[in-house]
Amino acid sequence: MKDIISHKVQNMQPSGIRAFFDLVLGMKDVISLGVGEPDFATPWSIRETGIFSLENGYTTYTSNKGLYKLRLQISRFLKNHYKLEYDPEEEILITVGVSEGLDLAARALLNPQDKVIIPQPSYVSYGPVVSLCGGIPKYIYTKQSNGFKVTSELLKAAIDKKTKAVVLNYPSNPTGASYTKKELEALKKVILQNNLICISDEIYDDLTYDFSHTPFAVLPGAKKNTVYLNGFSKGYAMTGWRIAYACGPRQIIAAMTKIHQYTMLCAPTVSQFAACEALQSGRRALEHMKKEYKRRRDFVVDGLNNLGLSCLKPDGAFYAFASVKDTGMTSLDFAKKLLDKEKVAVVPGTAFGKNGNEFIRISYACDIEKLKEALSRVGSFISSAKK
Repeated sequence: MKDIISHKVQNMQPSGIRAFFDLVLGMKDVISLGVGEPDFATPWSIRETGIFSLENGYTTYTSNKGLYKLRLQISRFLKNHYKLEYDPEEEILITVGVSEGLDLAARALLNPQDKVIIPQPSYVSYGPVVSLCGGIPKYIYTKQSNGFKVTSELLKAAIDKKTKAVVLNYPSNPTGASYTKKELEALKKVILQNNLICISDEIYDDLTYDFSHTPFAVLPGAKKNTVYLNGFSKGYAMTGWRIAYACGPRQIIAAMTKIHQYTMLCAPTVSQFAACEALQSGRRALEHMKKEYKRRRDFVVDGLNNLGLSCLKPDGAFYAFASVKDTGMTSLDFAKKLLDKEKVAVVPGTAFGKNGNEFIRISYACDIEKLKEALSRVGSFISSAKK
């Protein structure tokens, strides 16, 4: 019976995040700092628009590309916010989350044995999606000492004749690392010199705290080599709505749309109407949430460092990536024992790549009182482990 299942799927490991959190199910009094999901409800005006669309019977398919109204609003938003211009008719596709956008981009671009460079630690889906397309993930291992950032030198050294694309995710899940415009310019130079495609996942762009976010596609000359992925899940607290968008050269977007129309048809209509409202009225709520995330970030990072868990201050997103090296435990041992003894759930860094073995990921997208209690329990755990 084994050969009934595709060999690629047989060889694929389950998500390190979900595999670990299966252990949490059914446990009482657990403080979960694991799943990367805002603890805020979607702002009311956005929810109300979704409800209104249902009450008015907007329950049919939309265009495969998505509502033109939404694509037009995205086009205008990107132009006003970033001076980034995309044709809403030919260069924007509405997707079911950034995850679908990533999958469509990989399937549209890759031939068997094409290589895709992925900096690690990285979000769990990048490597498996590339492999499912017949491509080969090529990992660049970043370090805490350089802020978990890929440099132009590291990128250049990883490229060979089979390299087709590079995945950039910034601010990063799991590290929170992001890039300044100067750093992106250095990466762009290497990418364009080698005629690579940059698949730029910028879902956390609105949650950049200490400097302005620069989309990769806005850099001079980069747009023609960029698939720009973004969406509403994180900044607008709309994870369950599953609504995002992909922008890029019309040839690539047309190819992605072709796959999309055979697999997903279109994104949920109710979510598309809600996304329109998010762009119209959701910025004030977004800024409020961002301010609270920044307060939590500073509290959690200071707390972790005070406990002896070395942690850089993340540039964005809502994750702290802390080192457990000085405890003498691996990330998996630390996470399992912390859950067992103190009922605090974190994600072992190995879920995000081999070089995450000395780290844990903590999501601070939860109430500050829970964060205080969680840090107290972590402190107790570390103290007891030293005895």
